[in-house]
Amino acid sequence: MARPRTHDQALAQRLVDQAGKVLAEHGPGALSLRALADAASTSTSAVYALFGGKPALLAAVYAEAFRRLHTHLAAVPATGDPAADLVALGLAYRDAALASPHLYPVMFGQASSGLDPDPPARQAAGEALDVLAATIGRGVRAGVFPPRSGRRLTLAAWALVHGLVSLELDGKLPPGSRPAADYQAILRATVTGWRQTTPR
Repeated sequence: MARPRTHDQALAQRLVDQAGKVLAEHGPGALSLRALADAASTSTSAVYALFGGKPALLAAVYAEAFRRLHTHLAAVPATGDPAADLVALGLAYRDAALASPHLYPVMFGQASSGLDPDPPARQAAGEALDVLAATIGRGVRAGVFPPRSGRRLTLAAWALVHGLVSLELDGKLPPGSRPAADYQAILRATVTGWRQTTPR
């Protein structure tokens, strides 16, 4: 009978999530493979068997963070209304951040300081945000958004959702805020303002 695999994908996922929590709370310098293995109820040999060492583990955490973001964004269906699709992408961005709050700082916060992602990890990061750029590009081509505005609108859309999500995750929203309702209302108002009011 074959021996059961103990160093499987489920263990790799636990290690990635646990490493993400350490990075988010304390930064890369605090990540000890021995402490990480203990927290995941495994051994350092399992970490090395799965990742080959700390640099590859850090790259895996970075790539996984963007993979989850991409999964949420890519699940938003494209419709005949790119502006509505852009709002839906903004909502999906927030859903992704709230689903894995320990990985969000690895992508865009101080937890990413000192990380040196390998090419596959960098590719995962680019693919996540390509969904946003593609939707805005579709809106420009359809005349929904002003011509030649794609790059700036993509940056503005990312800055908007990143700022709102970061304030929410950091507990910095003003007293009395209703995060879900306020977030959606701000997205809709902003995207409405970006619509082109006259034909090209």
